[in-house]
Amino acid sequence: MIANVPNARRLISGFLFASLLAMVPAAGMAKTAQPAGAFANETVQTLINFVNLRSGLKKDIENLKSRIAGAQSEAERISLVQELGKLEVDLATVTRNFETVATGVDTTKLQIEKEQEFDFQKEVFALLRPAIDEMKEMTAHVRQKADLREKIAYYRERLPIIQQAINNLGQLSTQSEDEALKASIATLMSNWQKQLAFMDSELQAAQLQLDKLTMSETSLAEASQSYLKSFFQKRGLYLIEAAIVVFAIVLISRLSLTALRRHVSGFRQPHRGFRIRLLELFHRILTAIAVVIGPMIVFYVVEDWVLFSVGLLLLIGAALTLRSTLPRYWKQVQIFLNVGAVREGERLFLDGIPWLVEEINIFCTLDNPTADIRQRLHIQELGNLKSRPCKSDEPWFPCRKGDWVILNDGVRGKVVGISPELVQLVERGGSRVTYLMGDFLAKSPRNLATSFRIKEVLGISYGLQKDSTDSIISTLQSYVQSRLDEEGYADRLLNLRVEFNRAGESSLELVVIADFKGELADLYNRLRRAIQRYCVDACTEYGWEIPFPQLTLHGALQKA
Repeated sequence: MIANVPNARRLISGFLFASLLAMVPAAGMAKTAQPAGAFANETVQTLINFVNLRSGLKKDIENLKSRIAGAQSEAERISLVQELGKLEVDLATVTRNFETVATGVDTTKLQIEKEQEFDFQKEVFALLRPAIDEMKEMTAHVRQKADLREKIAYYRERLPIIQQAINNLGQLSTQSEDEALKASIATLMSNWQKQLAFMDSELQAAQLQLDKLTMSETSLAEASQSYLKSFFQKRGLYLIEAAIVVFAIVLISRLSLTALRRHVSGFRQPHRGFRIRLLELFHRILTAIAVVIGPMIVFYVVEDWVLFSVGLLLLIGAALTLRSTLPRYWKQVQIFLNVGAVREGERLFLDGIPWLVEEINIFCTLDNPTADIRQRLHIQELGNLKSRPCKSDEPWFPCRKGDWVILNDGVRGKVVGISPELVQLVERGGSRVTYLMGDFLAKSPRNLATSFRIKEVLGISYGLQKDSTDSIISTLQSYVQSRLDEEGYADRLLNLRVEFNRAGESSLELVVIADFKGELADLYNRLRRAIQRYCVDACTEYGWEIPFPQLTLHGALQKA
């Protein structure tokens, strides 16, 4: 009959397995948090259950050890050893839960870990561990509650299944008359009951810890305020010391740079040489490194490893960023040293107009000397540009502020405003016209500021052909000159000539060419009208006929 025990156990296991598959898990054993006054009684009762469970597990372990010593086969011994290992694990878990509930703290944090072999990568990341632990500490309360809720849900889901299995075993035992089968069922039921007691103890421990955490928790604002207060109480002095160190480094850097500019003549030159620029670049890099390393030295000396780890994290982040952007920064370094594609004192083309590279630094200065406009650019914006040497006679802009210009659309006005984006003109009468810079340059402005020329044509009849190329020309020139003197334009007249222009279809054309100084640019149209008037007055005074267009007149007669 003893030989049939394994078969009986297999039959019982198969029956239980089929029963469990057909069973629907019962609803979770919900338990609400109890008032604070009930914690003492509940804790004592939970500890009593742990003591009883632990005593039972110890007896079972002793019995298993005796059975292992008297095992008659290797297979039986191996099976008993496996059961012994499971019981020992359960005993250790119950003991740990007993200590946790009794002491009110997580005793697993006090366990000493086995020393591991040296690993360079782990040692490097161990430097960052304090900062990570500090961040984890901020969320430890929330994560602990989530873990406990998950643990409670786990056991509540499985306890009804175990209870159903025990009930099925009880029914099967009452229905069987075979003593061997009843003995096997009793043994299996004892194991399931122990598993039920173990899971129930785990559930009670988790529920008790969750209730304590729920009662002791505070609001998010209070928790944040408490954490920040604690953080600055412990580390406020260290942060102030670090800030003082940074301020001292920046102050020393500024004073040393001022001293270099005062005592090293190369710093005062309009265009600094390569060595001077290299010295300034080294000074800036050294200052940046000192600003980062200085606070970390303070944190190392005061042994605040959390702040030291935060500084190390920032340093690693800067190093990773520099690694990905090194090619771009290298181009900027070349420009800063004045050995790149853009150099001081040269000419570059940007936004539709030329610029003189006046100064290259972290912020570079560009200037258009004619338009009298300047702009400041960060050095990274010069990375895709290039400059070239320029000659002294190269034009920079078609006009200056205050000049009179004529555009190819016929607009004539005085330039009253120039910016990198807009150009504004004011016409005679006061109306203002504003152009985008590109549109203004596209209209090919003609500048009248230095000097300008007026050419007016006069037609006389063919009856005067004999004198049209000689005496009439000299007479007309003298007459126009005298009239310009009378009206006060002679002192700003640069040149006056009257020439024969061409023989037209209905008249002989003479042209009056007058060059004036730019001071009279605002009177450009008035001077044109004045010269026309002088020509008509001369014809009237000397009897020169001004003919009608003969072609038009003859055409009109033919139509009539």
